[in-house]
Amino acid sequence: MAPSIASTYDLFIDGETVPAESGERFETVDPATERPIATVARGDAPDVDSAVAAADAALDDWRSMAPQERGRRLNALAEAIRDQSDLLAHLETADNGKPISHAEADVETCARYFEYYAGVADKVHGDSIPLTDEYVDYTVREPLGVTAQIIPWNLPTNIFGRSVAPALATGNVAVVKPAEQTPLTAVEIARIASEVGIPDGVLNVVPGFGGEAGARLSAHPDVDGVSFTGSVPTGIEVGKTAVENVTNVHLELGGKSPNVVYPDADIESAVESTMTGIFANAGQVCSAGSRLLLHEAISDEFLDELATQVEAMSVGPGEGDADMGPLVSEEQFEKVTNYLDVGRAEAGEPFIGGDVLDRDGYFVEPTVFTGVDNDMRIAREEIFGPVLSVIEFSDEQEAIEIANDTDYGLVAGIHTQNMGRAHRFARDVQAGQVYINEWFAGGEETPFGGYKQSGFGREKGLAAVDAYTQVKNVCANISPET
Repeated sequence: MAPSIASTYDLFIDGETVPAESGERFETVDPATERPIATVARGDAPDVDSAVAAADAALDDWRSMAPQERGRRLNALAEAIRDQSDLLAHLETADNGKPISHAEADVETCARYFEYYAGVADKVHGDSIPLTDEYVDYTVREPLGVTAQIIPWNLPTNIFGRSVAPALATGNVAVVKPAEQTPLTAVEIARIASEVGIPDGVLNVVPGFGGEAGARLSAHPDVDGVSFTGSVPTGIEVGKTAVENVTNVHLELGGKSPNVVYPDADIESAVESTMTGIFANAGQVCSAGSRLLLHEAISDEFLDELATQVEAMSVGPGEGDADMGPLVSEEQFEKVTNYLDVGRAEAGEPFIGGDVLDRDGYFVEPTVFTGVDNDMRIAREEIFGPVLSVIEFSDEQEAIEIANDTDYGLVAGIHTQNMGRAHRFARDVQAGQVYINEWFAGGEETPFGGYKQSGFGREKGLAAVDAYTQVKNVCANISPET
């Protein structure tokens, strides 16, 4: 039996749940039913100011806490997230629409981030730099200070952990602005954090809308670092406002990632990986494998197997753990269905799917367009839905040219048994992460970020330590004359 979900949620500031100063609230909606789940306090600029002030007041004590103690508290939070995983997973499914098993995996990933960075907390160190015998020179890594995490709606629990855990582990404090479509797990995790000993003010959550709460947070003069995950246009605006304050900023933006399959690939495995890459979370993943680059020698065989597998997929509410759930919102539903029309105009009728489901909720069929040219809009623009564009190629050079012919560069994948070819692809492709024979390979330990318009900076792994710290150099003259 699913746990009950509260009917109201507030902000979480300085260790307490509080209403928005304006008293305004908004509804969060179940995308599988189009019915409201709960009302949520609508944070605005004054609430962001309060959260930043609370974080700033908590900063000195948190960053001066022994790092091993910070690690213990983050470990306690990881275990508490696991203890309350049933509630958090059902909140995620209700808010986002994803299958419950996927939500459960995202909650475990969130817990794992806090566990991983708990182990990192007492291992953040600088370097000794050799000069002459008359000098001692070394570096130390210090926290940025007050950090802002602007979290997207597609993986709200996962990315909460990905952004907040390294920030806290390295001695920063945090103000989180979750997406207005999916605010519930962020508020709940902040409450859990308070219960396990994360001090008041260290972790604050301000649900609200981007133009109100998000804009104020990214432009706040007392914020020392901004992490944003989302669309390119919004990321550009966040970056501009952060730069105007000379604020450290990390942007993880969109993707139009190539998934390249050669004739020597394990076809069954490559089909399964392709489906995971484009239909997981209804295609609402920045690192989705939305361009399938298929060698012409195996096109028919591969597509036949893909059609068989896609037609066997179930599409339905996340609580029923269908293979694919709904899109997150009416706005996203309209965007994706518009791209289905664009695809029909450019490439003809879909090879698979292409329709919406005649039921409540924001459901579209898993869709595959064949005969796609890389100049078509469906091959160049991020759809952020379960829509796959199939592009054929004939040789290795053509595959690399097509793969790199995009404004994005987040991830790329290749399926082949030829490891020389695989590593040549990894060398030549313009992407921040490369998967070989498995889409979404890797884990919390592997750095993640993009080239070109997919953003800059890296999260996950030890690379996040660099993102959330700044280097101080110390130089001392130790000659006998001093």
